[in-house]
Amino acid sequence: MLPEWVTRNCPKISAAHRKAAIARQAQLTKPTGALGRLEQLAIELAGLQATEQPRAALVPIIIFAGDHGIVAQGVSAYPQGVTIAMMANFASGGAAISVLARELGSSLEVVDAGTLAQDGMAGIVTDKPRRGARDFSVEAALAPDELAFALEAGQRAVARAAAHQPDLLIFGEMGIGNTTSSAAIAASLLGVSAGEIAGSGTGVDAAGRAHKARVIDAAIARHGVAGAPAEKILCAVGGLEIAAISGAIIAAAQRRIPVLIDGFIVSVAALAAVRLNPSCQPFLLPSHQSAEQGHRLVLRALNVQPLISLDLRLGEGSGAAIALPLVRLACALHNDMATFAQANVPDRPS
Repeated sequence: MLPEWVTRNCPKISAAHRKAAIARQAQLTKPTGALGRLEQLAIELAGLQATEQPRAALVPIIIFAGDHGIVAQGVSAYPQGVTIAMMANFASGGAAISVLARELGSSLEVVDAGTLAQDGMAGIVTDKPRRGARDFSVEAALAPDELAFALEAGQRAVARAAAHQPDLLIFGEMGIGNTTSSAAIAASLLGVSAGEIAGSGTGVDAAGRAHKARVIDAAIARHGVAGAPAEKILCAVGGLEIAAISGAIIAAAQRRIPVLIDGFIVSVAALAAVRLNPSCQPFLLPSHQSAEQGHRLVLRALNVQPLISLDLRLGEGSGAAIALPLVRLACALHNDMATFAQANVPDRPS
């Protein structure tokens, strides 16, 4: 049973603020549309944030980590112990997202949403119902109460961040095996074969990718979840960190906080969130298109166009962090450019 809050409606876009933003863009000292998608980004943010001055200054980054029993089927190029080691690397400041967070002036919280770590780790928030998702090739990855716990772990993380009144949020992930789980979720939600979705993940070769796809297709058939409701899919083939991100996305949208969506895994969590609560859809701002082959299909299902494409496939929220300066620039241009009247520049003839 899903927690009641998961399906609660999110706020609507402020039509008045969106209209005002469109009118302001028309008066700025530039040809109409000259700043391309940056203009539209500022307009959408104004409507989402219900403000005349869209903002992207305070943007916390939250990383959710989890382990996956499916690793036992040889679907990853890295051993499972990397998950816990990378959590420590995040906390100590050595990971890519740690560097990006410092450069951006963003806080970084790391949540153990379901790793195999036995005890709490320094610098890590532990909020998990069990140690690792089960091997979904032989049994359901999560029980319904474990899924509910993970969704609420995401909600709790957003509540902690919301205390500081953020403008946007970025969610990232870490978990050896989570591209396999994400591909299984996406294939089930989209009703396509795993061969169309499964990518290289941590760097498996063509044979490894084919093996991953076979494992996923067999699991989807075993659980009978092709085209099933999102909660059934998440229980059958999901991961605790993926479910936590889905919960966090819904919780952020319910607080009128837009989310800058990262790559394949976070996008799959976003797709699951939209299937659980369609009203969160407008609050998803796509950052980039990753090198994972299924990401394009997931972005298409979300009906969004990414800001950048740099062949990234690191995860951790890194793609969203890299795109954040573009969002900040879009806001600065919208808020700080002079209008034709202010600059005493002749406008277009009427």
